[in-house]
Amino acid sequence: MLLTQTLACETLFAVLGGQNLTEALGTTWRQNPNLTPQQRGAVQDISYGTLRHLGLLEAVLQQLATKPVKEQEVRILLLISLYQLQFTRAGAHAVVDHAVEVASKIGSGKAKGLVNAVLRNFLRQQAELISAAQKNERGRFSHPKWWLTAMKQAYPKQWQQILQANNSHPPMTLRVNCRHTSAEAYLARLNEVGITGRILGPQAIQLDKPQAVDALPDFAAGWVSVQDWGAQAAAYLLDVRDGQRVLDACAAPGGKTGHLLELAELDLLALDADAKRLERVSNNLERLQLSARTACADAAEPASWWDGQLFDRILADVPCSATGVTRRHPDIKWLRRPDDFAELQCQQEKILDQLWSLVASGGKLLYATCSVFPAENQAAVAAFAARHPDAIAEPLQHPAIPADLIRDGQGGQLLPNADHDGFFYALFRKAAA
Repeated sequence: MLLTQTLACETLFAVLGGQNLTEALGTTWRQNPNLTPQQRGAVQDISYGTLRHLGLLEAVLQQLATKPVKEQEVRILLLISLYQLQFTRAGAHAVVDHAVEVASKIGSGKAKGLVNAVLRNFLRQQAELISAAQKNERGRFSHPKWWLTAMKQAYPKQWQQILQANNSHPPMTLRVNCRHTSAEAYLARLNEVGITGRILGPQAIQLDKPQAVDALPDFAAGWVSVQDWGAQAAAYLLDVRDGQRVLDACAAPGGKTGHLLELAELDLLALDADAKRLERVSNNLERLQLSARTACADAAEPASWWDGQLFDRILADVPCSATGVTRRHPDIKWLRRPDDFAELQCQQEKILDQLWSLVASGGKLLYATCSVFPAENQAAVAAFAARHPDAIAEPLQHPAIPADLIRDGQGGQLLPNADHDGFFYALFRKAAA
């Protein structure tokens, strides 16, 4: 536990300094290549869990510390220790003893007494401290105040549901490759190896417990992929048919690319501006035994990559705040800032306008985000439609998509819940010239 507390402390020090959690954990793994799977799992759980409940933990710490803890490393150590004591089965005495030892090795090394006192006081008053922390909305929902305000304004009836979903553990959902088998048949195969779950849609199975992909029958042979049910809606909504020329404009890591190719024989170009992430698209397609052209380029700069032939279908899964997948990336809550949205909106607008010029007459473009903020969703597509009179909003209808899609104006919003993450979709058809 001593090592896992130390590494979790280092990881969160990087995250709260501005680095995203995926990158911070990647650095931790590279610098500590000999960690056991159990140690890696513990560091990951502490890191994710502390960020998931950070508002509550900070409210508890504020009650316990007579004055603000100035040394950031010590403050983080206290927060991760409080997380362990409140939310895990780790032995309380071991958590406290190891935290005191870690305190002697970080910062100035003079915080042993503070760490010992704070954690032991928490154990003595645990229920009262948690109750008091939850009286404050930031403590109860573990989201920044500006985020709370924005959700109340956008979703006056559902805001609490959204925030609670953000703080939950995400489900593991599979997309069954319809070229190989059905969801019903694959679920039966899972049951044979002791894995249980339930069918959400024609290709979607949600597992009762997360599994390593190596445990999934024929995963390596491309029979199944890991993909949230809400994300699976994109390929269905785009309405692809055999022989069509299709652009997946922001393709990495390739989940939607693979799904499109499973549904139809396509001439598909997968585009992404990040070469490293684009490699994941190729790797996913190779596992699925599917093929597409790939290009490392900026979707907003078609002059650098477009061959002059129009597309029948374009998937514009644009860069966004990713606030709909917060439970998978809890660092988003604490790294996002209100002024991020203006820059993101500029990117989204430029990509949309450039891609629309590449859609063939009668062709369709699907705008997609994994956001729950209207500025990136309803407002963005309304502005797009106003700029492009030839963009005709199409109904978002398909029997395979989640039934709780909230249709609003020219798009539809999925809010995060037990079945899926948060996504927004809007489908436009180009009027005949």
